[in-house]
Amino acid sequence: MIAVIGAGAWGTALAQAMASDGTPVLLWAREAQVADAINRTRENPLFLPGQRLGHGIRATADLAELAREARHVPWLLVVPAQHMRRLMAGMESTAAAVLLLCAKGIEAGTGKLMTEVAAEMAPGVPLAVLSGPSFAADVAAGLPTAVTLAAPSLAEARDLAKRLARPGLRPYASDDMVGAEVGGAIKNVLAIACGVVVGAGLGDSARAALVARGFAEMTRFAVARGGRAETLAGLSGLGDLVLTCGSLQSRNMTLGAALGRGVPAAEALAGRLSVAEGASTAPVLVREAERLGVDMPICSAVAALLEGRMTATQAAEHLLARPLRADER
Repeated sequence: MIAVIGAGAWGTALAQAMASDGTPVLLWAREAQVADAINRTRENPLFLPGQRLGHGIRATADLAELAREARHVPWLLVVPAQHMRRLMAGMESTAAAVLLLCAKGIEAGTGKLMTEVAAEMAPGVPLAVLSGPSFAADVAAGLPTAVTLAAPSLAEARDLAKRLARPGLRPYASDDMVGAEVGGAIKNVLAIACGVVVGAGLGDSARAALVARGFAEMTRFAVARGGRAETLAGLSGLGDLVLTCGSLQSRNMTLGAALGRGVPAAEALAGRLSVAEGASTAPVLVREAERLGVDMPICSAVAALLEGRMTATQAAEHLLARPLRADER
């Protein structure tokens, strides 16, 4: 058995992937009506409509039931980054064989990565990170997807990768959990920036430049935080950045596109069913970058735009007016 905690689009997609080889999956949903719909209709109409779910998936809205029935198996924790601490406070996570963290973000109040939050909330429980270029609809449909699976050692990462690999989902092992987490968190902020470029009609050349210079920002921050530059050049960094900054399937990019068209941030964020993690990550990322002495002008412009301190036009003008420098990380 495998447990998946969080029945949004990404959690449901991962549950579908894990069940594709016949493995029983217990999927926890915050909303009782979502759990009921999955069990009755084999579909998550709220978060992943139109995708028929396998019969190996059973949903529950009861965390105590999950802890009882999914003891000593991997738990995939797929809840928004800003809700993870509160959720873990209410669940018996020590029942898990390993907590595989699938959220991509930095905790707003503390600046902590998800592994740091989980280590506080579930001391002694083995942790791992799943990150990389993966749209929920693709994974749920069984389309080929490669991701990074990072653990404290390569041996642990390889063992877990073997357990979770499926024909459509190929995990690559890493022992750089910080690098994998940082890539997943920062690409969301950069995707908002790329959306602004699209929404403001600034052209594909500008978007390509932003991706390249954003990758440099991402790498600088990861290294300052203790990650490795080569990790950021892989799936969980550059791979995820290319995907998320190149398609309006990305929630973060669609948010940025609205901002680029002049929609105020509060209006662009209102009424969204799914979370655009970059909106919460941007301000805390900028604070952490300042603390570490890391120059992140693109991410700073996104934070200013979200906070109403700049318009899209002003943000573009500000970035273009920066002093000329060498093209390097």
